Amino acid sequence: MLNRDHLNRDHLNRDLAVRESFARDASGLWRVSDAIARPSSAAEVATLLAQANADRTAVTPAGSQTSTTGASICDHGMILSTRSLTAITDLDTHARTVRVGPGVLLGDLQRAIAAEGLFFAPDPTSDQECTVGGAIACNASGPRTLRYGPTRAHVRSVTVALAGGRIERFQRSEVEKNTVGLFPAQDPVDWFIGSEGILGVIVEAELALLPRPQTEIGLAIPFPDESRALAAIIAARESRSLSPRCLEYFDAECFAIARDGQGDTHWAPEAGAMVYTEATADGDALPPLDEWLALAEEYGAHAQDVRVFDGDAAIREARRLRHGVPATMHERVAPYLKDGGRRVSTDWAVPWRLAPHAVKLARSHAFEAGVEPGVVYGHLGNGHPHQNFIARNPDEVKQFEQVVERTLRDVIAMGGTVAAEHGIGKVKSRWLPLQMHASQVTLMRALKADLDPHGIMAPGNILA
Repeated sequence: MLNRDHLNRDHLNRDLAVRESFARDASGLWRVSDAIARPSSAAEVATLLAQANADRTAVTPAGSQTSTTGASICDHGMILSTRSLTAITDLDTHARTVRVGPGVLLGDLQRAIAAEGLFFAPDPTSDQECTVGGAIACNASGPRTLRYGPTRAHVRSVTVALAGGRIERFQRSEVEKNTVGLFPAQDPVDWFIGSEGILGVIVEAELALLPRPQTEIGLAIPFPDESRALAAIIAARESRSLSPRCLEYFDAECFAIARDGQGDTHWAPEAGAMVYTEATADGDALPPLDEWLALAEEYGAHAQDVRVFDGDAAIREARRLRHGVPATMHERVAPYLKDGGRRVSTDWAVPWRLAPHAVKLARSHAFEAGVEPGVVYGHLGNGHPHQNFIARNPDEVKQFEQVVERTLRDVIAMGGTVAAEHGIGKVKSRWLPLQMHASQVTLMRALKADLDPHGIMAPGNILA
């Protein structure tokens, strides 16, 4: 039980309005905690954790609460917000590294390092709202993961406040070869990337940066139908002359949302799908625009419908079109949240050559269940689409989740994953056993028990 004397002493906020302001994340779930903690330093985080550990009070770390899986909300204990930990320090342009607090917004980080010709590769669609700490905690990715990989590949060290209040820094090894011990134990940095707060609170991270390409273009390519658009994505991945930075898919409804966002209802009105890609070049070289147009025409796209986004400002506009899809889904579900409805979204992935077949199966499961199939969009170049359903009430939530589970069983049979970038959180913990062997779960539980023996950190996340 939460100790009220300790809460008062440590300036935790128990005001109902404040607690309710932290009660919902992008999952659509609603969970009101007992208190809110808003530390302004790593030392304060450690003090709060030491006290919570002594009191056996649950602690759920939270950044901007853009989680789609309920990972940043809780119905008991405290929410520990990292939003005030926003330092950006030690930018080393030679080593291409920077140290950041977990509350730094990814968009703010990108702006801070852009003047040095550098960028942080992970680019979740919510980069203007999500924090670095949240991105690390769920190993976030985004469209450009196709080329650069997810967050894990770009984290050199993490400083973590552990459940008992001890602060430790874990540095990634720089050696190219290592045969010491079992692989899961070799690099503790990786324990915390994707841990969703269950092992501790990240209070600082050292990130690896990349030089910004000198030339960047984006291409939005409408196709007559879904099958040809997905076939074009596979062809682009297999091409020896193309090296796309991203391959994003929009089904007919998602393209309509993007078209409305562009303010042009006359843009390829008969198209049944759209693919967005980015190409880059350095020095005197130019992106292979002609090759892209040739591939598009080979799969039925009309050259006059292709839109080119030339340069950083134009590409940011294209990203807004992509962000408009999940934003619109949030708007559509908003009227139903009060009645227990929510957006049911998938995050599965399959080996990329199997993506067209997986999408077809996902749609067929919805059809067989007699429900709307949901919109499909996202990172098909990685074999990773998102499927969004609008559930108006708890009964529809259950219906859609049954459809999702049938899809996930197919996905696992194809060698895929139930979650590719948004983590497990509370929403998907029921599906963890579909993918993970019991020994894998036991291994995770053993690590958590060692670092968090009283189980106070982020209860309900991953390990339900």
